[in-house]
Amino acid sequence: MTDTGSHRHVRAPSLVDATVPLVALVALIGGSLALFGLDALDGPIQVALVLCAMIAALVVLKNGHRWDEVEAASQRALTSITSAVFILLAVGALIGTWNLSGTIPTLVYYGIQALSPTWYYAATALICGVVAMSIGSSWTTAATIGVGLVGIALMLGLSPGITAGAVISGAYLGDKLSPLSETTVLTAQLAKVDVYEHIKRQAWTSLPAFGLAFTLFALIGLFWGPAPTDAGDTTSELNALADIYWITPLNLLPLVLLAVLSVRKVPASLALIASALFAGLLAVFTQHDVVRAFVAAPGLDPVRTGIQAVWQALATGFSMDSGIGDIDRLLSRGGMDSMLLTLWLIIGAVTFGTVLEEFGLINRLIDPMIRAAKGTGRLFVTVFATAFGLNIVAGDQYIALVLPSKVFRAEFARRGLAPTNLSRLAADSGTVTSPLVPWNSCGAFMSAALGVSTLLYLPFCFFNIASPLLSVVYGFTGFRIERVRPTGAEPADA
Repeated sequence: MTDTGSHRHVRAPSLVDATVPLVALVALIGGSLALFGLDALDGPIQVALVLCAMIAALVVLKNGHRWDEVEAASQRALTSITSAVFILLAVGALIGTWNLSGTIPTLVYYGIQALSPTWYYAATALICGVVAMSIGSSWTTAATIGVGLVGIALMLGLSPGITAGAVISGAYLGDKLSPLSETTVLTAQLAKVDVYEHIKRQAWTSLPAFGLAFTLFALIGLFWGPAPTDAGDTTSELNALADIYWITPLNLLPLVLLAVLSVRKVPASLALIASALFAGLLAVFTQHDVVRAFVAAPGLDPVRTGIQAVWQALATGFSMDSGIGDIDRLLSRGGMDSMLLTLWLIIGAVTFGTVLEEFGLINRLIDPMIRAAKGTGRLFVTVFATAFGLNIVAGDQYIALVLPSKVFRAEFARRGLAPTNLSRLAADSGTVTSPLVPWNSCGAFMSAALGVSTLLYLPFCFFNIASPLLSVVYGFTGFRIERVRPTGAEPADA
């Protein structure tokens, strides 16, 4: 096409144009992992994503677009993650003050005594599923209950990777089946489906997938979990926690406040920061010794000591040197600054994905896939590949959810496939696979919040792996595939 205002000729992207940035992504991400291993997430992958965004920008410039158009697209990318930025910073602050106030230590203290190591992984998935379904947020569930459950696992000698996989499996089950979830509501809106009808259809893949995940977690606990002697005599750790903190149900009040605010649909960042501030205030009154030891500034009056302790926990997190390694590793975490690497990762990934999307590079790859998908099963595979591919390339679950829902809506209508099929498949393919990608905003968040590398928990996210696979199988078998009268192709944005 031609830009008559500036007499520029803007060319549509070729297949080579669309492929070059993806080849660069594979080469640079693969190279960073090969050179740095799991440490690649501490900076090398972020650099790779920024370089990929620059390569995509060069392709766009070659096709006749102006640099200010690229800048505008990048600004829109940053605008799209504003809420995620505040949520991440609030989660970092919350972890810091929840450790200061004894909220997480109290969860660990009671949890160790209540949960059997044999059934721990299965119980973790079930608890997180119930909580996420109640509040409608996988992120909030993982950053609160999930953090405590991973901490308990460490104290019991259980695998943090398997526990994180169970947390994420449960959290995403609840997120998908909750009418309070923003991704569930968004998916229904994009596919033009009533949200409760959408949830009913999702249950046909989500519940069997979770049943499979629950069974696998139970089998791991029964046959491959630690022996009773290996599960450890945790008496010394429990005594140490009780010596350091005043362990009381009062310490769980910040968790109760967060649950109430979440159920009342208070925005996540506001709910998290309110709980973090309340936990800090609570610590001043209930954990005098912890607060004084944390500040380590003799001579300060109690008011200044409390303010400094809370402020420091919000900013740089809580730290402790108790002499017991497991306790110190569990509690020395949090702070807004602990999320900066994650934010760098998300900024690079979303900017790269937005440039690919807005300048037609992604559509150039998708259109031939749609034309090649002749049967229903192949069409379902194409939707899955597109959504999961966007989670990898674009680094954001919303792009992976929105774009397939818009692009494939007309094709589903033309083939007489009810929109409920697309809404279920988009959620199964876009939402639940997002935490499986280290540089995706969800994968980066889960890793930062739980303190477990994405590559370590990925093999154990049984629900997140089984759910999209079941959707694709349904497409090939025709099971639970609803049909309507075929229509003419409607505009994708209609």
